[in-house]
Amino acid sequence: MSNYGEVNKEEERGGREDIWVKVEGAADDLYRIRDSYFPANPLDKVSKLQHESDLALKLLDSIHPEQRRTPMQRAMHEYLKGKILDVVPDYNKEAEDHLSKAVKLNPYLADAWLCLGNCIWKKGDLASARNCFNLALSKGPNKRILCQLSMLERSMAQGVDNQAEIVEESIRHAKEAISLDVKDGNSWYNLGNACLTSFFMTGAWDHSRLLQSLKAYQNAEKDERMKENPDLYYNCATVNKYLENYERALSGFEAAALKDPALNSIDEVRKMVNLLEKLENLLRGHARGKRLASLASSLAAVNLNSSYKRATIDLLSEGLNKAVAVLGKVVLIVKHENVTPLYYLVCDSSQLCFVLSVYGIRNDVIKEGDQLTLLDPCYHYVDFSWKEKSYKFKSIRVDFSEQVLLNGKALSPHQAIRTSIYAQHKP
Repeated sequence: MSNYGEVNKEEERGGREDIWVKVEGAADDLYRIRDSYFPANPLDKVSKLQHESDLALKLLDSIHPEQRRTPMQRAMHEYLKGKILDVVPDYNKEAEDHLSKAVKLNPYLADAWLCLGNCIWKKGDLASARNCFNLALSKGPNKRILCQLSMLERSMAQGVDNQAEIVEESIRHAKEAISLDVKDGNSWYNLGNACLTSFFMTGAWDHSRLLQSLKAYQNAEKDERMKENPDLYYNCATVNKYLENYERALSGFEAAALKDPALNSIDEVRKMVNLLEKLENLLRGHARGKRLASLASSLAAVNLNSSYKRATIDLLSEGLNKAVAVLGKVVLIVKHENVTPLYYLVCDSSQLCFVLSVYGIRNDVIKEGDQLTLLDPCYHYVDFSWKEKSYKFKSIRVDFSEQVLLNGKALSPHQAIRTSIYAQHKP
């Protein structure tokens, strides 16, 4: 009989432990639904989250009071209740109260600090949320909290004078998270977002930030858990758009739309296709003619710095052409739906037209008829097909104001952009 009693005690103890595991699993499932379930009707997601959270709370309430007698058990109970309540997008005061109790009962419960910081963030108190994350990190390093702190700092950088400094802090914390686990896709995704934010907040001119962002997103994609994240596809497509990898951008936006119809990915595809169609039509309509001959003839007399070799668009190599200069005349300004880059149709000295995309320069600086000297031009031959439509044209990209001489003169600092521009992407 005594042996039978011991077995029953073991089973009872195992059952008590299992209920905690089940509640934790239910809470985690709630967040998986939040982050990976994107029905055509957003109300279906709200309904599903509400239903599942009610079940999770019911399961939590089934834990017997004897199983939450110790401070550790009470902390866990408060944490799980706060976590379940906080799954909704809006701030929940009851969730904050439970999470605050959890960290008081167990200051080393990192997940509770993480949820508490996010809850306070929803309330709009960003400074307190930052203090919460920093307090948690003082207990020990944690990749998830570092990622959240990095995200929060990007939100704090909006509209402040020292935004570039704050975004650099965001990048630093993102890299710290990666150093704790180089295989964690979410940490790489967060770094990609931080670098993309830096690109936009400094005026969309730092090409290197785009490349860093793309590399981070590619590392994030290696983690199978990130395959269901539509924002990863969307943001990676955004980077490819600004790198002028048009085919990859179009494919990425379509993939994002399939995973989350609520994203404006299809609109991004529409705008990009409209731009490409317009560029091709303008190039075709401004093929060799009397006006081009007149524009090109004036370029022959332009003097060039002896350290640069004069070239025409058809002599350039793919990528950066160092110590090379292309002389051109602006045929027209190409109007399109995005803020950046600026697009121009330019004619070189051989009367060949090409597309010029310009970053980091104000939109009122270059005008039709202006003479441009493009130094160290970055050349790309666009050649791909999309939806049975072929796109082919020559283009030069300008990232720095120092790469352009306007009517023979260097641009002044006030003609360059070094302030934040609006961009729609997930931070």
